[in-house]
Formats: sequence, C-alpha cells, structure tokens
Amino acid sequence: MIFDITLPLVLFFLNLAVIWLYKKFEPKIKKTVEEKELSIKEAIFLVILIAIFVSVVVFVPGIALKTMFIFVFSLSLFTFVYIGTEKWYIAILPPIIFLVLYFFQWNIYWLNLFAIIFAILITVYLGSFFNWETTLVFAVLLTSMDIFLIFVTGSMVQAAKTLRGHELPIAIELPIIPILYTNNGQIASMLFGLGDLFFAGLLSIQTLKKFEEKTAIISAIAMSASLFAFEALILTYSIHVFPGTLMIICGWLITMAFATITKRKRQHQIHEH
Repeated sequence: MIFDITLPLVLFFLNLAVIWLYKKFEPKIKKTVEEKELSIKEAIFLVILIAIFVSVVVFVPGIALKTMFIFVFSLSLFTFVYIGTEKWYIAILPPIIFLVLYFFQWNIYWLNLFAIIFAILITVYLGSFFNWETTLVFAVLLTSMDIFLIFVTGSMVQAAKTLRGHELPIAIELPIIPILYTNNGQIASMLFGLGDLFFAGLLSIQTLKKFEEKTAIISAIAMSASLFAFEALILTYSIHVFPGTLMIICGWLITMAFATITKRKRQHQIHEH
C-alpha cells in the first residue's frame, strides 16, 4: 500500500495553529464583527454562492480572477494583522510583501506558504461568524456539494485547474513522503485545496467552542488520520480526484460522536449525584 505523511501532518499543524490563534484573537475579532453570527439561512446561501462561483469560474477572464484574488488576499492580510496590532503601518507590510513576491519572486514554495497563511487567517476570522448549528448545516451541505461537483458535474476539478493555472495560492502542493516518483521521473505530489483547509479549521474552531481544547486537538488528530487513510486508498488505487471535505468530515464525525456520548454520560452522572 502507498501512503503519505506530509499532507496529514501539515493539516494537523495547521489546525493546531487555527485553534491557538482563535483562542488568542477571539475577543478582538468578536469586538470587530460586533458578535455577528451567520443564521442557518445565511449558511445555506453561502454554500449556494460557493457552488455558483465554482461553476462559473472557468468562464471568468484570467486577469479578473487574479485581480479579485490578489485584492481579497491582501485585504485579509491587512485586516488580520491590524486586528492583532491596531497599527496600520505594521498591518500594511504583509500585503506589500505578498505583492512583491507574487509579481517578482513567485514560486511553489511561496505559493504553498501563502496558501497556508491565507487558510489560517480566513478560518480564524470567519470562524467567529459560525455557531454550532450553522456549522453542522454548512458542513453537511458543503460536503454534499463537493461530492456532486466532483463526481457528477466535474465543475470543481475544472475550477481548480483554472485557478491553479494562474498560480494563485488557492491550494497547497506537497511532495509525497515516502518519496514516490511519477512516470516522468519527477517526485509525485498531492494537491489540497484552500477550501478544504478552511473546512478543517472551521470544524476545529467549532469543536473548541462546543467542547474544550483537548477535544478540539483530538478532532484535529482524527481529521488528519482520516485524511491519511483516504489518501492511502487514493494513491494505492490511482484515484485521480476525491472530495477533500469527505476525507475531513469522516474523522471529525467520529470524534464528535465520542465527545457527545462522553459529555452526556458526565451530565447524567452529575444529575444522579
């Protein structure tokens, strides 16, 4: 059986970073967004918007895609750093560094780094808008949409190829370890989308809010283990595409089932005493 440890480890440490940063910046973020939370209707609408974007992105001119993404990415960098420092002259530096690198020194290493940074920042920031109920609805719908757009319409695959062709940091591409070579003699790699990284981070944040830090870390381990198992099947049987959300949610649901049962047992014991 062929397996890979790189991507599962990166996902695990990314989730740890999300958990730590959310704990650190939650008060400031909530103050900024004025305790605003998405309703279930808004969560459903968000999934619909994502589906529409994925379906039409292949028809959007390349210059428009680049301009939109660069603007959103730069704004996200500025916003998060400003929330943390409250100094605009410090917050403006990360977007400038990103723009200089993107236009003059861009390569796969910077792409991966900024994709991870963007995934962490957008997850920590948007995590404040979700509660437990909206997260459950969002998770089920997003996973269903991902499965449909990959296996039925193929729109997700086409959108990923289009965005990847413009060298935008919308996914991480990591070498498979133990090293595996392609038919061309190159080191094989795995691609994991920004949306999947955001999804895993969002589930980690909501687990932290619903239960405790220990359970959130266990859920991060479970999601990485689930990714490892699915990835092994994908590599062993040469499956070209597979929904990342499905790989993530399977591990998370197992953790949530045990955590919920344990929590109810504790509550029952407290009532008995």
